[in-house]
Amino acid sequence: MNPYQKKFRLTASLVTCLSLVGCANSQFETSAPPPGNPAASTSDGFCTATQSAITVNVGDTFAEDEWVRDFYSGEKARVANGKVTLSPAPEADGLLLLEAADAPRQNFNWAGATVYFAVTDRFANGRTDNDQSYGRQPDGKDEIGTFHGGDFAGLTEKLDYLEELGVNAIWITPPFEQIHGWVGGGDRGDFQHYAYHGYYAQDFTRPDANFGTRNEFRTLVEEAHARDIRVVMDVVMNHPGYATLQDMQTFGFGGLRDGFEKHLPERWGSWQPESWEDFHAYHALIDYDHPDWVNWWGKDWVRAGIGDYDTPPNASIDPVRGSLAFLPDFKTGSDKVVDLPAFLRNKENTLAEQLDNATVRDYLITWLTDWVREFGVDGFRVDTAKHVEPEAWQALKTEAQKALESYRSNNPGQPLPAEDFWMVAEVFPHTVSHSSYFDAGFDAVINFDLQEEARAGASCLPAMEPIYRDYAEKMGGEKPFNVMSYISSHDTQLFSRIVDNNPAMQKRVASALLFTPGTSQIFYGDESGRRFGPTGSDGHQGTRSDMNWTDIESGEAEPVVSHWRKLGQFRARHPAIGAGEHRRLSADPYVFSRIHGNDRVVIAFGKE
Repeated sequence: MNPYQKKFRLTASLVTCLSLVGCANSQFETSAPPPGNPAASTSDGFCTATQSAITVNVGDTFAEDEWVRDFYSGEKARVANGKVTLSPAPEADGLLLLEAADAPRQNFNWAGATVYFAVTDRFANGRTDNDQSYGRQPDGKDEIGTFHGGDFAGLTEKLDYLEELGVNAIWITPPFEQIHGWVGGGDRGDFQHYAYHGYYAQDFTRPDANFGTRNEFRTLVEEAHARDIRVVMDVVMNHPGYATLQDMQTFGFGGLRDGFEKHLPERWGSWQPESWEDFHAYHALIDYDHPDWVNWWGKDWVRAGIGDYDTPPNASIDPVRGSLAFLPDFKTGSDKVVDLPAFLRNKENTLAEQLDNATVRDYLITWLTDWVREFGVDGFRVDTAKHVEPEAWQALKTEAQKALESYRSNNPGQPLPAEDFWMVAEVFPHTVSHSSYFDAGFDAVINFDLQEEARAGASCLPAMEPIYRDYAEKMGGEKPFNVMSYISSHDTQLFSRIVDNNPAMQKRVASALLFTPGTSQIFYGDESGRRFGPTGSDGHQGTRSDMNWTDIESGEAEPVVSHWRKLGQFRARHPAIGAGEHRRLSADPYVFSRIHGNDRVVIAFGKE
């Protein structure tokens, strides 16, 4: 079987992964709401919140005669016999958020952080003149896998919105220059899939023109820091992007099958399949044995199974050396000194330079940490962490910390919240448990359990008690650690779809998420009921629909957004909510405290 036949057969069977962000998550279920989901109905397990006065046992969290304030309503009460009585605000859905009446905002703690994850291209379009960079075009149909126009300028314009939401860190998808062309999307090849998500890097040293300029990225980071918002940048060391027809033409690597150039238009990226073909059919034009594949990354850099490149093993057998969804696999474990890849040596606008005595890992770490050194990025969310050697992550963390210190030294006038560089790992299907990743430079891992667990809490908050207790006990145990939990993600489901766009459930799940011990991650639009979008034959594409600014600006989403805003601001004031010791003080009404040093809160929920 020649490389093309092998490539095409495998592509046909597993091409769903071609359109997965990061391609680490082929294990995930589709984004369809599960049948018979109890959280999708207000009639099954949904408790009615009280608006009557609640007598709250505050235990020893607040002293006798101390004045406490409900942050939601602003009402105050004095502790008497270890209790206070207050009425929840009408819009609070039975919640009291109690703090000392004179409590100041506490210092930031990553374990109590609220991280807002925005897919840059789908969040906000600040400039329309960069929407079709590198000749990229809309498909004129559902625009499932095309670039939609979101950029750094749009993110910057929305920082005030995020600050009001209580967000103190923003996680953005990789900003690097992506492959210019497209691959076939979905298992049917029914749409053109561009690298709008940022996980198919081509040049790690430059921002993608669709996302904006270096100065616009600098402005984004500086304006975020001015609002005490940290910037966490998504990074990939496992793989670069695919080879596409347009990139083959632009950069002069690879080759076509003999006589097949006549089947291509002047601009190769404009090729369209015939009526009987799908978008995977372009593979038939490419000669994967052509000697000019040496002009791409080169066999010393990646395993790709084409030309004279090494063939990677199956990732399920060898997760570190294997190929994810047939993406070229970086040789991050090799100790061989390598030259700059041929296509980058000939690329006019790259900042990539030949490094002395450098391995593949050395180049990648240099390129990634240069973003920290130049712009003051505060942290990395690491894609596909289990598919790279632990030693590589530890080296990345060490160099990123040095780069952050260099930025601080060179920019003494710039506000910079972070002193210690932060790294969080995507390791599917990691739970709330201590693992070897905390010994490999990571400060946290993503927790994949809460999305399912939060359904019950969205129906009735007391259902979260065993989950909160379990999380807090594990993370505060003999070996303390931190996780970042979510209710929606780009590779699983949208919570809004899980609950069939029920506004009451979308409002209530704010409590379930934002009161969870550890770092909480909001996926853009969790707070506003963003709806599932066009998805084609890839069930994950719909999770990355455009941010629903119209619903927010018209006021339609305001009841839900304002509730998230209030809870988010309370969490931002009190990192103890995520980082503190959890104690249940009462079952009915449901009352618990969180205490971390001098930071102390009591949260109560009353139901009829």
